[in-house]
Amino acid sequence: MDAKVEQFYRQIFADLKVSPEEASELEEFFSSCNPPLTKLVWLRATAFRLGCDFLSNDHDHNVALLRAINAIVHCLEQSCMVPRLPRGNAEYDDDKFEVFLKGMFSDSTIDQEENKELLIFFQESIPPSDCLVTMRAAIFKTASESLSDDRESNVALFRNTNVVVHGFEMTMLKPKEYNLKQNFDLGIGLSDAIQELWNLDANRLNPAADYVINVQEGKKPYWKENAEEPLFTSVGKEPFQRPTYRAFVALLDNYTGHTGNEETVTSVERREIDLFLDAIMQTAPMQYCHKYLCRHGKDIPSGASEFKNLLYKIWFEFYRREQVTDSSGFEHVFVGEIKNGEVSGMHNWIRFYLEEKAGNIDYKGYIKPRSSREAQTNSDDQVLTLQFDWHGHPKLVGTSFIGTSPEFEMAVYSMCFLLGAEENHIKLDTGTDIFELNIRCYKMARDKIGTAFPEATAHYND
Repeated sequence: MDAKVEQFYRQIFADLKVSPEEASELEEFFSSCNPPLTKLVWLRATAFRLGCDFLSNDHDHNVALLRAINAIVHCLEQSCMVPRLPRGNAEYDDDKFEVFLKGMFSDSTIDQEENKELLIFFQESIPPSDCLVTMRAAIFKTASESLSDDRESNVALFRNTNVVVHGFEMTMLKPKEYNLKQNFDLGIGLSDAIQELWNLDANRLNPAADYVINVQEGKKPYWKENAEEPLFTSVGKEPFQRPTYRAFVALLDNYTGHTGNEETVTSVERREIDLFLDAIMQTAPMQYCHKYLCRHGKDIPSGASEFKNLLYKIWFEFYRREQVTDSSGFEHVFVGEIKNGEVSGMHNWIRFYLEEKAGNIDYKGYIKPRSSREAQTNSDDQVLTLQFDWHGHPKLVGTSFIGTSPEFEMAVYSMCFLLGAEENHIKLDTGTDIFELNIRCYKMARDKIGTAFPEATAHYND
């Protein structure tokens, strides 16, 4: 979808005219794209980013460029969003808003404090829904009045305008309910279904573009040689603002690290779990997972709310891993536990990255493939078998997806677990490599996830 959207935007910016017919075509385009809520911010921000490429020395041209971006944003909001508070909580005061906006556009940046001020202003000034288009248009009008003859200043102005529009949309609007519209052949086998999940993962990060890893030297599990540098060189900040990433990270501090320590869930933590499940259920991978399980699984509820309750049960209900209710599927798979002096679970790259960044993980290197005929491990591989220490405790061998979204991993493991097999052999084409994987799923407490993780059995270039 990304390349298609960028091409469409460039066509609009080429002549800077959006006729009523083109506006209708644009709304139809967004509706046909059927973007998940996690993609809406990208769609709007990309209009500003590409718009910067079309800036010129001509003032009237740049004013027309801002109008074209406003038209794109308008069509995006009309087709994909609805008012958060239809009646609002305040009257629309055009003069007050213009004064506020001029203050925001008075310098080249909107810092963290100004952004907080922006959000507070919007939260306290939500007008009735019939004023929202006027309010958003005022943002672009005021931005047009702030254009200068300096290209660098205008690029900064476009970025600031994007920040203001983001604050407007965050407080004034909310995404429409997402429904996966594509027609799928649900009669396919598990391997093809997981490939479909990969293809649907719009929130997956791209190697080199969104993150950089340094795999360094490979090793056998018993070798003493260790990597000298961290695995992650950098990860962009933007992905962690996406709803599913943000909701996932909020869960990570809800658990104690060692098995044998009783776990409890507070009302705040239960709310965080609900928000996470709500967020992932508004994505294509989880909705496809639900559809596929209804076709192939046993006793899978067809209703989204009932399916969400099933996900809560298998992932978040506590059970005994030792003598007390000390564990859950989510804690083990995504957060990690320490049992008998060794790391157990922790098969998630986001958790690994955050713990490595905090200084709690010492990356020891990747585990060499079994056969010399397999493809070489490098920085664009999105499945890695790792060795590391966490708080001084070893993880000799652990395989994780890299760069994938929380919803993708929840969908893969939920699908495999609820279909009932402990070993699930699949082939995954990531676009640069092909991996033969065994998705292992084991039960605890009769009907809950004890562990779930990928095991790489073969790896070769596409």
